[in-house]
Amino acid sequence: MAADILGGRRVSIRIDAATLSFFDPETRQLLRTRPNPLTPNDVARLRGLRPAGPPPIASPGPVRVQRPVSDAGVVMVARQPVALSRVQAGKTVTIDVTDTELVAACDDGPPTFRRTTELPVRNPKADRPRKVSNET
Repeated sequence: MAADILGGRRVSIRIDAATLSFFDPETRQLLRTRPNPLTPNDVARLRGLRPAGPPPIASPGPVRVQRPVSDAGVVMVARQPVALSRVQAGKTVTIDVTDTELVAACDDGPPTFRRTTELPVRNPKADRPRKVSNET
């Protein structure tokens, strides 16, 4: 679930009806959110639950993501296509995502794009190598 990115860190989990919020227990900074797969019966059977405190605080800065650029020079961020140049094809580009814009770190200057979706960033590093089994 969130173990890929948060592996080895101490986190607390806030269970809401629709979401699970993973946050740092000392600073209450929000680290990750995921859809809640638990039913109310599953939640009732969990041990060591405490009443939820205030909601975690989102990071004040932009979210930084990395994406590989396609042969056509396009990347996808939060289900929004971002058209870079074909010069960037095959490279991995870093993009800072705010509520209103996307700023890509490219060799020929940082192009800025207006954000057209309100969807959250789900994968900071998309298309990372996956383990594939050799079994047929």
